[in-house]
Amino acid sequence: MPVYEYTAFDHQGRKRKGIIDSGSAGAARQKLRETQIFPIEITESATDRKDGPKHQRPVGGVLKKVGLREVSVMTRQLSTLLGAGLPLVPSLTTLVSQTTHPEMKKTLAQIKEEVNEGNSLTASMSHFPRIFPPFYINMVRAGEASGMLNLVLERLADFNERQQELKTKIRAALAYPILMFLIGSLVLFFLVTFVVPNITNIFQEMHQTLPFITVLLIVVSGFFKSYWWIVAIISAVVISSVRYAVTKTTRGQYLWDKIKLTAPLFGAVHQKMAVARFSRTLGTLLQSGVPLLTAMEIVRNVVGNRLIADDLQTASLEVEEGQGLSKSLAKNGLFPPIVIEMISVGEHSGNLEPMLYRVADSYEKEVEASVIMMTSLLEPAMILFMGLVVGFIVVSVLLPIFEMNQLVR
Repeated sequence: MPVYEYTAFDHQGRKRKGIIDSGSAGAARQKLRETQIFPIEITESATDRKDGPKHQRPVGGVLKKVGLREVSVMTRQLSTLLGAGLPLVPSLTTLVSQTTHPEMKKTLAQIKEEVNEGNSLTASMSHFPRIFPPFYINMVRAGEASGMLNLVLERLADFNERQQELKTKIRAALAYPILMFLIGSLVLFFLVTFVVPNITNIFQEMHQTLPFITVLLIVVSGFFKSYWWIVAIISAVVISSVRYAVTKTTRGQYLWDKIKLTAPLFGAVHQKMAVARFSRTLGTLLQSGVPLLTAMEIVRNVVGNRLIADDLQTASLEVEEGQGLSKSLAKNGLFPPIVIEMISVGEHSGNLEPMLYRVADSYEKEVEASVIMMTSLLEPAMILFMGLVVGFIVVSVLLPIFEMNQLVR
């Protein structure tokens, strides 16, 4: 059923905007009038379906992107409504009326109409892959199959909120060093390109023999002053080429993922993040009733590293042949021994899901502590580096001045 956007006046004369689902524009007008809302303009939504669900365009690219926070809030609210005993369609209707995000509002309206026409919630949500990824869809499918949709949605909301919380903490820890680096780089570029040449021109005009570091500063400063645009172009080309290789070529993606795992300091943090994401996602899927092999396939797509994803694919094939998960994961050495041991204990005790949650909790705390430690070391290191550069500039400028004073005496 089509979805329409409308501008109207209510019975008190106040202007209102919203969306409504109806078979046609005329039916939508009539439906609004029955609720004492009088439309002055009504148009079919640009994100509406044309030839059925398979031709539906994703809503994600039309308006403001739906973020993880909006999905988490919607999931939590839907879980609460279903847990209170409200049927699915009225629950979705309530969500549509109270959601303020325009794109999420339209998405929920279309999902509600498809559910009302007899489709499952899983099938309806799967038409919006930019908002509901495969992990989310499979969780909802498991909830519908088990009859515990409200509990599964609650776990989904908890999972999304934990992921969002971890990302927020990491971004907050890195925000200051990144800002400091950018400002420091701009200040140094301004000094070398515009300030230093005006000072060093005085020395060149005096035809005095200059110290080596002053000559070096003059050469570097003159190069940046004359050819800074070449440096900028080369930097842009190099960054674009590396980005293309990393994002568009298979070989580049594997190389970049290998670097992320083996780089000093950062490699250990990336591995911990991948293990935490693997453990949290797999535990949530298994606890919601998703079969192990299906859950492993989903986890491959969310772990964030191709080397680990290939390891999981190999492990999945071995599990399908009857081997244990812990033994399959231990072969390539990408998972720490303690993780393998805890998974093994969980398999033998029948408590795999709680054990995966313990692994995720432990490694998420370690990631947070590692990021805080690295940023605490990065800040003084950046200050020291910029201090050395500024000191080099100051000494290069002052040395000729001191020598001229000696000559005058």
